[in-house]
Amino acid sequence: MKGLLIKITTIVFGLLIPLQNNLITPNKTSQDFKGQAYYMSKTRMDLGNWGARLSEAQKKQVAARMQGRLEKTYILTFNKEESLFKEEDKLDALSGATDSWGKNFTPGAQYKNIKTITQIQNQEFYGKQFLVKDSLQPITWKITGEKKKIGKYNCFKATALITSNELTWYAFSWDKLRTKEKDASEAGDDETELVEITQVEAWFTPQIPVGHGPLEYWGLAGLILEVSAGDTTLLCSKLILNAGDEVEIAAPKKGTEVTKLEYQDMILNKMKEFRDNRGGRGR
Repeated sequence: MKGLLIKITTIVFGLLIPLQNNLITPNKTSQDFKGQAYYMSKTRMDLGNWGARLSEAQKKQVAARMQGRLEKTYILTFNKEESLFKEEDKLDALSGATDSWGKNFTPGAQYKNIKTITQIQNQEFYGKQFLVKDSLQPITWKITGEKKKIGKYNCFKATALITSNELTWYAFSWDKLRTKEKDASEAGDDETELVEITQVEAWFTPQIPVGHGPLEYWGLAGLILEVSAGDTTLLCSKLILNAGDEVEIAAPKKGTEVTKLEYQDMILNKMKEFRDNRGGRGR
């Protein structure tokens, strides 16, 4: 039987993007709340061993080309029980087109219902639509007692440890494929299994008493305005509450139904097939 070795990944950095000054201070109960939160996402680029062979000028060129994947804007539309999180559409600065390759491994439109503890997410993989239906990511939050202001809102810090693969089930990396193949080859061996854990840091405000947040994050006593995990930080830069128009939140409906685990296995198997057909090894 395999032992368990936990590897903790934690890289936390801040984004200096204040909330706009024209925010509405809520004075209603959570049942009345509806609104939209805009998040700026920034990811630190890690070129690994390949990057070590590049000059500084080449690294800057790569960073410029990757900016569309490393810096994104997302919109979280929410009411008391439901939320819809999706990326704001942007054209690639270099090609004038959307990033079709990147969309294969980035989160699609994500519907969450914190009353029924369900998640429905639309994912596109090489032109085929999938409807990923599953439970919300279980998160055991620890409130640290630390406080800070984000814009006009008093925020409290919470932390959690989450299995990295569960946070990025929609994404692919050659490391994931190599780990899966290694685990399969060592099945039954009395060796240590390496499980990577991501340390998550979130800041939430009870002034907006809804349990929503961006991506997989939810379950705190207020809207999550900032969250850092691994190489990525998301920070709310604009917030509109109780707008005049009715907020529409509709779950995705199109695509082949799968669970998160089934979707992740499908991606890994397809990328293994792609690699083997090319007669090469993964990066």
